[in-house]
This record gives sequence, structure tokens and C-alpha cells, in this order.
Amino acid sequence: MDLQGRVAVVGVGVSNMALIRYLVSKGVSVTACDRHPAERLGDRAGELSRLGVRLVTGEAYLAPLAEHDLIFLTPGMPKHLPEIEAARRRGAVIAGEIGLVLDLCRAPVIGVTGSAGKTTTTTLIGEIMRVSGRQTYVGGNIGTVLIEKVEAIPPEAIVVLELSSFQLQLVQRSPHISVITNISPNHLDVHATMEEYVAAKKAIFRHQSPRDWLVLNADDPLVRSFAAEARSRVVLFSRRADPGGRDAAFIRDGQMVWRRDGQELPTLLLEEIKLPGLHNQENILAAMAACYLAGAPLSAVREVMTQFTGVEHRIEPVRVLDGVKWYNDSKATSPAEAVAALSTLPAPIVLIAGGSDKGIPFDPIAPLVAEKVKYLILTGPTAPKIEEAVRRGGYAGPVRRAADMAEAVALARAAAAPGDTVLLSPACASFDAYRNFEERGRHFKSLVEALQ
Repeated sequence: MDLQGRVAVVGVGVSNMALIRYLVSKGVSVTACDRHPAERLGDRAGELSRLGVRLVTGEAYLAPLAEHDLIFLTPGMPKHLPEIEAARRRGAVIAGEIGLVLDLCRAPVIGVTGSAGKTTTTTLIGEIMRVSGRQTYVGGNIGTVLIEKVEAIPPEAIVVLELSSFQLQLVQRSPHISVITNISPNHLDVHATMEEYVAAKKAIFRHQSPRDWLVLNADDPLVRSFAAEARSRVVLFSRRADPGGRDAAFIRDGQMVWRRDGQELPTLLLEEIKLPGLHNQENILAAMAACYLAGAPLSAVREVMTQFTGVEHRIEPVRVLDGVKWYNDSKATSPAEAVAALSTLPAPIVLIAGGSDKGIPFDPIAPLVAEKVKYLILTGPTAPKIEEAVRRGGYAGPVRRAADMAEAVALARAAAAPGDTVLLSPACASFDAYRNFEERGRHFKSLVEALQ
């Protein structure tokens, strides 16, 4: 990217504030644009003023795009707004912070994307590479914002990025090792179509060379089909069967196996893994493949995989109270992620679900709700759509609406009996009531911990 001249940055959240500081340090004239009024931006407005950054807010916040030839967008905003389309038509470069990180990074990058499992997979890869003795940086959609650090990262280090579809829409470079965990409908409130969502995911390997690697889930037919489009070398992983090929990660006779150039290396017994759920077997296989390709030894893979118990907000045990187990799965912001939790935890389940609408159907959760849920508590704008989907799918149990999380927890406490599981697995985004899923999960945990 040519960073000369004037640059517009749309959205002044955490990652774009770091981007603005980086650009200003390079002598770039920056205009920051945000739809929130300046008084809502708090300390960020003051920092922008001190940096000498022009700030445009309110309804006309996108008007300055007409004056700029390089425009950085906050990842989650729609890319089809009229002002953005007009800028693109006149030749402006539309970019994102993570694209600049990929451009500037001298170290090899492992990138992970998928509709579900990418946070766990990214975290596992980062931990394994650290244990292997490699200087490791984890960023992207999780971890640290790397734009202010990227030029200091040495070539011998390794960078691990969790990459969302929103971030991938704006990149012109792909990681050296790219991983796709799975793909199911998601974020259709922002992406115009499912085809656009899939195309965004493909950007993680679109710019790879024949020297690079692409790690694909062979158990997902759509993901497996990407192998035919790849210019890079492809490694398949599968928890169901040997996917074939000279390079693969799979499960055979209760053991995870890594095959490289036709030579097999037994790695882990399934009984040694502490991370629960069949979906996590897929995440572990993906991480194992990426780490072996990056040069991690067997000892590092085994050390992490046999000790790792999960990430915060993903089927996270909160407490046991009066014989009832409480779990926080606030990270489940799509039906596919809620399916993973419902598949993993034992019945009978008291389920808390609902939130803001991402424009995707809830039918995938219906069979498991009918099979395992004894009491369903729904919150947020999606409550009617979820109830309709699970009723259509055969759920005959009680459904209650809760005005907020406090009422949902109170209803769950009253409904649960010893031996039950209470699960917060919303299958929805959190923006109807919270800034993000982390805030939602921490509020849930605080309410559960406060129960007497």
C-alpha cells in the first residue's frame, strides 16, 4: 500500500486506533470517521485531537471518503455502502488494518479462519509454537493488535492470526500457512449473500503461492472442494477417516496421526485429550497440521494438547451449584457454534439462547434442542425466530422469554434440577445488549457466581 498523502480511517475502535497511531508515526495525514458523536467516543476523541487527526462524526461521517484515495475500514462494517462503492469506482484503495499487517510482516504467518472453531484453533497453534521455543505473536481477531509491533517482529518469529470474513474481504496477501476449519452460514446481516461470505473466506488462500500451505477440513464438503482452486500445497484433516494424500492429519484406531511425505507419526491418543467435544477433535487436527508444517516438534504438540482445556466463553465451566452444572458458551454467536456445545454437553439441558440477528436460519439447532433441551429460555430480537425454528424441528418443551440476562439466569435457576446442565449458548451475536460476546459472557458468569 502507498501510505503517502492523506488517508481516511473509518471506525475508531481498538484496532483502528492502533492503526491511526501507526499512520501518524509515519507522517501520514489521517482523517478519522465514525458514526458515533464525538462525546460517545470518550478518551479516543481526545487522543485523536492530540495526534492532530481530523475527526468527522455523525450522519455524514462517510462524506470525507470522496477526498481520499486510501481508505481503511473497520472490519465489521458493510462494504457495499454507497460512499464506499463510489470511492471504489473512482479508484480508491479500500483496505483494512490486518491487510497492512500482512504487507509489512517479515515473519511467516499462520492464518486461521472458519465459521466455528477458529479461536480455539488459533489459540492452540499459538501455544504450541511458544512451547516449541519460537518467538510467537497471536493477533487478528483475538490477541494483540499487531500493527504497531509488526515492523519489530523478526523474520525468525512466527505470527498466528485469527481472521474473520470481514478482515479477509480487505486483504491482498495470504498467510504462508492458511487453515480453514469449516464453513456454514454466518454474518449474513453484513455480507450481501452467502456467496460473498464464502468468497471472503477464500481470500485466506487466494493469494498464496506454490510454496505455501493450505490446511482444509476434509469432513466439510464445501471446504474440501477448495483444494481444486488452490495454487498452494494442500493438507487435509479429518476426524472420520484417512483423507488420503502424502500429507494429512487424521484419526485412526483412537489415535491422532500426522502424515508428512508419506511417513506417519502417531501423535496423540484421544483419551489423552482434555478438550471435550468432537468439534474440538477437528480443531486439534487442524492445529496439529499447521504446527508440524511450521516446524514444531512432537514434544511441543503433545505438551499443549494433553493440557489444554479450552478458551474463555467457549463451553467454559462456570460452577456447580446444587448439583447443576453451569456453562458459559457466549462465543457461540452462530447456530453452528451452538450445535457444537449442545452436541458436547449431556442432557437434560436448560438452554439460554438469543440475541441480535445475523440474518441466518436457526434450523440447525432444532434437532439437538428437541433431543437434549428440557427448558428453553430466549432473549433478544431473535427469540421469535428461534422458537419458531425449534418448534418446527420437534421441540415440545417449555419456552420462556427473558427481558435480560439477569432474568434468564433466574429462570434457569428455577427450572434446573440436580443432574441438569444450564448452558448459555446464544447462537446469535450480542449487539442487542452488549458490546461483544466477551462482555455478555462475563456478565453471565458474574450472575451465576452470585447465586446463593
